Amino acid sequence: MPYREDPSEARAFPPPTSPPRMAARRIVIISASVGAGHDGAADQLARRLRSDGFHVDRHDFLDLLPARLGKLLSGGYHRLLTWAPDGYQLIYAITERTGRPGPAVRALLRSAERKTLRTVTPDTVAVVSTYPGASQVLGALRTGGRLTVPALTYLTDFSVHALWIAPGVDRHLAAHPIPAGQARAQGASRVTVTSPVVDSRFAPASAQQRRAAREQFALPLGTPLALLVAGSWGVGAVEQAAADIRDSGVAMPVVVCGRNTALVGRLRAQGIEHIHGWVQDMPTLMRACDALVENAGGLTSLEAFATGLPVASYRCIPGHGQTNAQALHDAGLASWVREPSQLAAVLTELIDGPAGREQLARGLALFRADRGPAQAVADAAGRPSDTRPSTPRVPRSPLPRGRDRRRVPALAAAAAMAVTVALGIGAPLADAYGDSPAHFRPFSQILEGDR
Repeated sequence: MPYREDPSEARAFPPPTSPPRMAARRIVIISASVGAGHDGAADQLARRLRSDGFHVDRHDFLDLLPARLGKLLSGGYHRLLTWAPDGYQLIYAITERTGRPGPAVRALLRSAERKTLRTVTPDTVAVVSTYPGASQVLGALRTGGRLTVPALTYLTDFSVHALWIAPGVDRHLAAHPIPAGQARAQGASRVTVTSPVVDSRFAPASAQQRRAAREQFALPLGTPLALLVAGSWGVGAVEQAAADIRDSGVAMPVVVCGRNTALVGRLRAQGIEHIHGWVQDMPTLMRACDALVENAGGLTSLEAFATGLPVASYRCIPGHGQTNAQALHDAGLASWVREPSQLAAVLTELIDGPAGREQLARGLALFRADRGPAQAVADAAGRPSDTRPSTPRVPRSPLPRGRDRRRVPALAAAAAMAVTVALGIGAPLADAYGDSPAHFRPFSQILEGDR
């Protein structure tokens, strides 16, 4: 089978009775520049769909919001994570319990509907979302009958917040049975488990490639290295995590700070030797290291699995960072280090122990099953364009009329801080950027054996 799906849902899209037309077909992908994980997944999905012969249009959901509300949303989310992480955790938990956007958030989402529909040209055969806010809008348009092509959501994380699931979306794509099960529990219809989508440059490396990678980044050849990733924004307890790795005596930290130049300066001040800001060549840097330490899950973890790196979740950011850590731990794909006292033992086991080798094998196995979500999207896009969702229509509150209509932008702006949480759910905050996986020993031992 080209991809795996729930047998009870196998007939959700019956095969066409005649071959699809050979005319040009277009896929619209809507992501969001909140962190970099949503965009990274969308970029790789677009690349694969183009290689399959589709035309692909990419759109940023923040640009589909009126006025400057998109920038307000992204900036508010960033500031909340940086300045008030406990507040982010509280709002995350509240929105997880309620499961549906509140009135102000729904008004903001409705304000994006007109521009969203404009992205759907006559030759469009499917629309894909990699961001929960876009999924909510597409679901509403699909349920209301204004969107007549299939709408799909690609779940970018291993944990699925309730706001990822929108009534009306035709299919939800998950990278593992754990997020697929969470999506079904939240009421998602037609959930398909596919292999993850990452840049093909993330792949296991030979000993020679690993040595070259260390030389390229001026890293010591005979020392175990733990790559500490802080995301494109460099948020979280990164300084503490770097010091903990260094003081563990197990590995030397190699820290990626993204665009947070202030964090680079603080790490240098505390004596951390190997620090990088924005890294253009993450595949090579990953090849140079023996383990990944991350604080948010998401795309960077998937890239590490594809590279053959064991993963530890440590000092996780609130909300989706912690729920991702739990889901990855439950899947046997990453070790969640909850206390600093556990770090040395976990790193030792990941770099040079059977648990690390088992985790590495599970991670690599994710990419051996099929061609990934592009196959499921292409399959849905090949169906008749008038396929309608099976979800019953849900009554939608009308926009305020007359003079009250002018209050919508102000109402949305007042709710923007909550929206940054509600719609930023699952943003991995991490940047997207061989040989047969035969080398399971720590890299320092491989080098010693080659001498």
